[in-house]
Amino acid sequence: MDERLLRAMVAAGAVKTISIIANGARFHVEARTPNGPITAETRKGKVRTWATLDAAARWVRGLGVGGAHINLTHWQPGQRELSI
Repeated sequence: MDERLLRAMVAAGAVKTISIIANGARFHVEARTPNGPITAETRKGKVRTWATLDAAARWVRGLGVGGAHINLTHWQPGQRELSI
C-alpha cells in the first residue's frame, strides 16, 4: 500500500499498530489493520525500504503515528545489498 492510502487509513483509524522491521541492513514498515498486515510500498508496488532506522521513524511520524514497534531480530548493519 502506498503512502497516500496508508496515510488515509491512519486518519480513518483503521491502522491498529505500526512496526518498523529490519531485514539485513534495510528497514521496512508494516501496518496492522483489522484485515491483516499491510506492508508500505512505493507507487510502483515495490516494498518501500529505508537505509536507517531514524529515516523510517521520521516517515512513520509523518503519517501521523506517534509510536511504533521496532523489530531488530534480522538486522545486520554491515550487510551489503545485491543490486539486481
